[in-house]
Amino acid sequence: MEKRIYGKEFGFSTRAVHAGNEVDGETGAIRRPITMANSYALPYDPSEMNWSGAGKNLYTRNGGSNQKYLEEKLASLSGGEDCVVLGSGVAALSGLFFALLKTGDHVVFSSVTYIAVYRLLNELFNHKFNIETTIVDTGDPEAVRASMRPNTRLVHIETPGNPTLAVSDIRGIAGIAHAGGALLSVDNTFASPYNQRPLELGADFSVESLTKYINGHGDAMGGAVIGKKAHLDLIRAQSQVNLGGIISPFNAWLITRGSVTLPLRMRQHNENALTVARYLERLPRVRFTAYPGLESHRGHAVAASQMSPGFGGVLAFGLDADHDTHNRFVSHLRLITSAVSLGHDESLIVFLGEKDERQYLYPEEFHGGFFRFSVGIEDGEDIIADIDQALKKTGLR
Repeated sequence: MEKRIYGKEFGFSTRAVHAGNEVDGETGAIRRPITMANSYALPYDPSEMNWSGAGKNLYTRNGGSNQKYLEEKLASLSGGEDCVVLGSGVAALSGLFFALLKTGDHVVFSSVTYIAVYRLLNELFNHKFNIETTIVDTGDPEAVRASMRPNTRLVHIETPGNPTLAVSDIRGIAGIAHAGGALLSVDNTFASPYNQRPLELGADFSVESLTKYINGHGDAMGGAVIGKKAHLDLIRAQSQVNLGGIISPFNAWLITRGSVTLPLRMRQHNENALTVARYLERLPRVRFTAYPGLESHRGHAVAASQMSPGFGGVLAFGLDADHDTHNRFVSHLRLITSAVSLGHDESLIVFLGEKDERQYLYPEEFHGGFFRFSVGIEDGEDIIADIDQALKKTGLR
């Protein structure tokens, strides 16, 4: 059967099902099999091969079959020329930074980002490699513009941002970065490519923690960088082959399987999160609710212009209560699980207390401790009922 390329002439859901999958040539299976091999057969004369090459199957650190199938699917879903899949979301982020940046470069990055980005750019790359970094509230494009320097190589934003759900204008910041000779990378994990595709808005790189929504089942880890092939070849050679941040064949297969239902799951995540956010916003003992789908959110208008059809499944909220009461509320939850990560099929909640090292970067309402809540795909009324009964047992209803 002739291999089909699933481009934009097909809808998102069709590409989620078919991109990266073909009939297996050896067995006739209509699903790609797991290739649990670390080595592949060499040609008759291998002496002139590039042992660090990533173009053909050679050694799984150079790239394996299941990884390539997943890369093909993600490039299609994200609207990119190419994709590199690595062992985790942090591997994807650090791989991007390592490949692009050198001593003397300057990076502007969001004040609200995943903790690993904060440590990578504010500490590791800064102290070890003398890369200058500036932390900016990227919800204000003019603050980004004012932070640009002649040596700015990269602007990195996360929208919506983890954990406060801050929103940044991708198209506007792309224009600022490119005018200054810099590249723009966007961590798109909270949105997923179903709701937001940064490359279509002018970004150079879209980064995804595949561990979250794209896998969707809480049972595999992976990360991806999607963008132009010339950049991705560099990341693949340096961060995959030479640093060894490779994904396992089994995890790549699991994530490929999970990604097929991404559109169906995201519809439910979007619907449930908006319903729960509206419910929480009405409660007198809820101190604040942060969700881009709420009109009260500072970045709602920007989010509505670049996110469609929904606003994702993560929200943040705080109770009008002390530290221990926040924890007692969680202890009374029966359906919602207290655990890190997000984007699972089940609802997950984590209490972020007052000692977060980045609290000085957060809006004032977050300073009293708050929850990051990843709303799952359960029945929405059951999620709300669980919150309600826990609030009553805690004396907040």
